[in-house]
Amino acid sequence: MDYAICGIQQIGIGNDNVYKTWEFYRKYLGMDLPIFDEAAIAGLMLPYTDGEARKRHAVLALNYQGGGGIEIWQYTERKPVLPKPDVKIGDLGIYCVKYKCKDALKTYQFYKDAGLKVLSSPQQSPDGVLHFFLKDLHGNLVEIVESTNWFANTGQLTGGVFGCSIGVSDMDKSLVFYSDILGYDHIIYDETSTFGDLKDLNDGSVKMRRVLLTHSGKRKGPFAELLGSSQIELTQLIDTKANKIFEGRSWGDPGYIHLCFDVLYMDNLKKYAEEKGHPFTVDSAGSFDMGEAAGRFCYTEDPDGTLIEFVETHKIPIMKKYNWYLDLRNRTRTKALPAWMLWAMSLGRVKTSVLK
Repeated sequence: MDYAICGIQQIGIGNDNVYKTWEFYRKYLGMDLPIFDEAAIAGLMLPYTDGEARKRHAVLALNYQGGGGIEIWQYTERKPVLPKPDVKIGDLGIYCVKYKCKDALKTYQFYKDAGLKVLSSPQQSPDGVLHFFLKDLHGNLVEIVESTNWFANTGQLTGGVFGCSIGVSDMDKSLVFYSDILGYDHIIYDETSTFGDLKDLNDGSVKMRRVLLTHSGKRKGPFAELLGSSQIELTQLIDTKANKIFEGRSWGDPGYIHLCFDVLYMDNLKKYAEEKGHPFTVDSAGSFDMGEAAGRFCYTEDPDGTLIEFVETHKIPIMKKYNWYLDLRNRTRTKALPAWMLWAMSLGRVKTSVLK
């Protein structure tokens, strides 16, 4: 393969209030480093927005301690359509996002004291790692997982996105997609049962097959050290019907709308994905300007239609107030950005309220 998956860049979160949602994720998950904050028209997503170019507002934010980011995405003129029925474990699509923490017990107590909707106490997952679940302010399922993989230490309890859980209808078919194209080639566990660590969740006591994947190779690229390692958990229900989370709804409606990877050599990835039967359904082709950042973005679908985004970053802000931007096309593509440059980016962290 002549392309590189550098890490999970972000998870898209459809919602009805960008700044209120960002406030929650900054306060409780440390997502306080904005990469862009922009209102525009999503003119290239017509296959997933009912054939209409939709006005939207989006914020992309990271946690400087490491991990992927979140893209908080809101329609500004279209009334969002809520999922029906409520999303449950194993429903087809992204039903949960994993964030890493340093100490599950301390983080759990912090959330309990803060009055968040915590669904379970810290318990061991099938691989023996402590984790627990809560819901964000819109009811999206959030998993907090202990990790030793960190980029920096800002004193926060949590890091960024560590991965996500995706409901699938055919596990073996999906394993080929996530292993061959996305590089999640190492199985941490593969178990079929009912699971005690999920019993407190919506339909968490039903029989299912859970497969936790990670990548055996170290990710490379400008942001690979910051984005860190990641995991994808695939879930297939055994005796229960799974609903398609975005059935009858549009990309951008409330929920987890896509899983996005930072990549290099997009043309080669496009060719390989097409050869594997997963052609790109959206391609911005040249560099797409997102106001404070720029790059090429493309989409494909997993075997159940879950949206996978790829972004090849061209320009990023280092220090906006000094108008310092870095064009990544003018440097060695696979080389990591120096730590001091990422530190300079961190000076743009937002610690005050942005509610409007």
